Amino acid sequence: MGRRRSDAVTLSDVARLAGVSISTASKAINAQAQVAPATRERVLRAAAELSFQPNVLARGLISGRTRTVGLLTDELGGRFAMPILLGVENALANEQMSVLLCDARGDAIRRRHYISSLLARQVDGFIVLGDDNGIRPSLTRDIPVPVVYAYCESSDPGDLSVIADDEGGARLAVEHLVSLQRKRIGHITGPQSYRAARDRVTALHRVLAEHGLGLAGGAPLYGEWSQRWGRNAAGILLATNPEVDAVFCGNDQIATGVADAMSRLGKRIPEDVAIVGYDNWVEFAADCRPPLTTVDLGLERLGTTAAQYLFDALDGRRPSGVIRQPCRLVVRESTSALGHS
Repeated sequence: MGRRRSDAVTLSDVARLAGVSISTASKAINAQAQVAPATRERVLRAAAELSFQPNVLARGLISGRTRTVGLLTDELGGRFAMPILLGVENALANEQMSVLLCDARGDAIRRRHYISSLLARQVDGFIVLGDDNGIRPSLTRDIPVPVVYAYCESSDPGDLSVIADDEGGARLAVEHLVSLQRKRIGHITGPQSYRAARDRVTALHRVLAEHGLGLAGGAPLYGEWSQRWGRNAAGILLATNPEVDAVFCGNDQIATGVADAMSRLGKRIPEDVAIVGYDNWVEFAADCRPPLTTVDLGLERLGTTAAQYLFDALDGRRPSGVIRQPCRLVVRESTSALGHS
């Protein structure tokens, strides 16, 4: 039979077998410099012989680190949280660290409770995960360990935030359409209250102006992040601008609705109207007819980047400001019959 929990091997057992003090055994196992190489080898051999598993919390008390990070989000079930979390977790696992995940669900009381709970567990740092790439109130003053904000921008410029470059992503989309000789480009997007939507519109106007073009209809069509809005808005755009030859959409759901409506209204895609979406949400982009050219935010990479900046902070380097992670364009058949990623 294996050992019962009460019979678990302790550091004292290792020290006894190695013929050293408990303090020396601890230093050897934690790779501290005050132990002679021969002594360290003897302790490690004893630990292996006894199948000793160091207590993580005990090691944390010795080293000042628990090798855990708290990840605080307001919408774990949202479209953007899971790929970012995967990137964070992969980066932490590579450093033999763990993540403790808390979903505050947008509730301030719940958020304060989770911050207190994570601090009580002596996490080494925090990653605060946003859900819309917008600005959020800083939490750093309540957290005495390093904090990095991911897919949101802290309201405190002294904090470090890693966000997707929405203006850069929109530029990729519009320059692609312009390169295809499209000259009457419309824009259908989500609510104007979203900073991401406004940033993309800023880049859209800038690129069109650089090429001496105006926006079809004169103004973006703001609405919902939905296929239904895409279908409705496509009808509005065509009714007022029948010569439109391209549509840049605020997300892939809208773009899928636009593609459906354009086809029903007799427009060929991409021959008559080229369509570009945003997010590279494969469930929509790949299933769209035809498959959708779109902008990929690189969310998993964004999570990895946030974790790497947290490692820097834990090592004493405390960068601040906003890191805008570049997006990439994924070309499919909605803009080119020879679409490719």
